[in-house]
Amino acid sequence: MEMKTLLETGAAAALFALTFLVGGHVHPLRFLVRDRRVVISFAAGMTAAYVFVRLLPELHGARESYTETTSLPLYYEGMLVYFLALVGFLLFYALENLRSKLGRPANGEAGEIRAFRIHVGGFVAYVALMSYLLVHGLEGEGVQTLLYAVAVALHFLGIDHALRADHGARYERIGRFVLAGACILGWMLALAVALPEPVVALMVAFISGGIIMNSLIEELPSEKDGRFLPFVAGGLIYGLILVPLG
Repeated sequence: MEMKTLLETGAAAALFALTFLVGGHVHPLRFLVRDRRVVISFAAGMTAAYVFVRLLPELHGARESYTETTSLPLYYEGMLVYFLALVGFLLFYALENLRSKLGRPANGEAGEIRAFRIHVGGFVAYVALMSYLLVHGLEGEGVQTLLYAVAVALHFLGIDHALRADHGARYERIGRFVLAGACILGWMLALAVALPEPVVALMVAFISGGIIMNSLIEELPSEKDGRFLPFVAGGLIYGLILVPLG
């Protein structure tokens, strides 16, 4: 790997880790926006823009890569890629649903602990995969890495906000460090192990579905107290930036 690529992806992985470590304590736009939830909603809109303008076309590319490189029997012209995106979408919906049920007051402290472990454990794999894809999942370098890093860091900011709200001191004491470590671990695994292209294509598909569901969880339910205009503004502004960069 070229030193330039190593530095770019390493810096992005460090940014991901810092998002979890200090995301709850840093509000860089406080002088402009007092309501932190406005920033979270704007970030969720940017993530949605990245999904529709960048990830969905990349999902099509992943299908082409899978069909061209796999040695497995190819059924339905590589539709497995889109099915894996659906699996990612449904799996994170199931994770949120299970967390909600286990975390009910009626289940007591033991239920809250199980909910925390399941919730954070699911996101460990999620953030590690996204850090892995920094190295092996992008089409191009430089600007493409930057666009991915910005979108994912903002997405992680929303996840961090939700986990802090759901698990409080337990997340502050343990969870944020676990997720920050998963970011670095995923990047280091990518440096050590280059998975076959068909496997990477399936990973991109799975993560695409997960990003869509987690963006919905962050912003759309009324109990999350979303902000409509910042969400729309974030989506439109970042989408307009992404389109000409193709």
